[in-house]
Amino acid sequence: MSDDREPADDRESAYDLLQRGHALLDEHHFAQAAIVLERANRVEPSKGSILEALGRAYFNSGQAERARAAFDELLEIDPSSHYAHYAIGQCLKRLGRIDRARTHLRLAVALSPNDPLYTGALGRLPPARQRKGVDPDVDSPAGESPA
Repeated sequence: MSDDREPADDRESAYDLLQRGHALLDEHHFAQAAIVLERANRVEPSKGSILEALGRAYFNSGQAERARAAFDELLEIDPSSHYAHYAIGQCLKRLGRIDRARTHLRLAVALSPNDPLYTGALGRLPPARQRKGVDPDVDSPAGESPA
């Protein structure tokens, strides 16, 4: 007897991978979620929902620079994403770049002024540094160009 069925496609769709990634995030398995969401991002690159979840997975697994990069990519897709600005602010804060974090958190608050998550995060930042002749919202230690 011959079997006329098509071979099963073992590859998961980006949607299925995103759903698995969200489940792993909900269960606080952040590193595993990042692996699954990286696969989803390879299947459907530059998809906002995937990038947001991937950034959250990176951030919560201690990969602040990779999270910042994912949220930067999300801003390229949607420059008015208040959540992306908030998330970049949190990443930069974790990376010790407080003045740059303040800029993104201010943008998040400006885009969504009634969100207590954003206003709270901005309010918890230490006061801006006042340096003579230097813009306090540009953090560029020697050798590093503002990104």
